[in-house]
Amino acid sequence: MCLAVPMEVVMVDGKNAEVLMGGVARRIRLDVMSETVAVGDYVVVHAGFALTRLDREEALATLRLFEEGFGLGRA
Repeated sequence: MCLAVPMEVVMVDGKNAEVLMGGVARRIRLDVMSETVAVGDYVVVHAGFALTRLDREEALATLRLFEEGFGLGRA
């Protein structure tokens, strides 16, 4: 099963970014996004790529569901 998850952007360097969820940091690519991404934004991440930007409230609500259903932590 593949899962795309919301993660908070903590660093942007061109087409690379560092994102955080539940204390785990990952380096991802921003190549497939048409939107501009900034530190503090939430993005949906799948297979090392940010797919789209999420509004903060929607991202946090989704992370709460993940936490309840799968035991995954929040950023």
